[in-house]
Amino acid sequence: MFDPAVLDLSTDAILKKFQNAVKIQSGLSLGIGYSTAASAPHTLLGGFKNLIAFAAASGFEFDQATAFLNAAKNAPAAAVGGGGAAAGPAKEEEKPKEDEPEDVDMGGLFGDDEEDY
Repeated sequence: MFDPAVLDLSTDAILKKFQNAVKIQSGLSLGIGYSTAASAPHTLLGGFKNLIAFAAASGFEFDQATAFLNAAKNAPAAAVGGGGAAAGPAKEEEKPKEDEPEDVDMGGLFGDDEEDY
């Protein structure tokens, strides 16, 4: 038997639980590649992003891609760069040379520290 207080759920609580279940179902269906009503908007948006990327790379034009690409070109630099342009040039970090192999002591892992073959 349950306490009657368990049944005292507000409409907001039920709505939040339902929205959470739809998010889980949408994520699951996207993950396994099975289209559902909940995953369809995400699938369509992903396809549209791929079309815009193709249009940007190849020069192919269609109205929606042109609008998005023009908006990206005309966007303020501070919004895109996060305001880092005013801070000055970034310091280059020294990268280790990839040509030089690093000697690593394996600690006799293969039993080769006793005899020299």
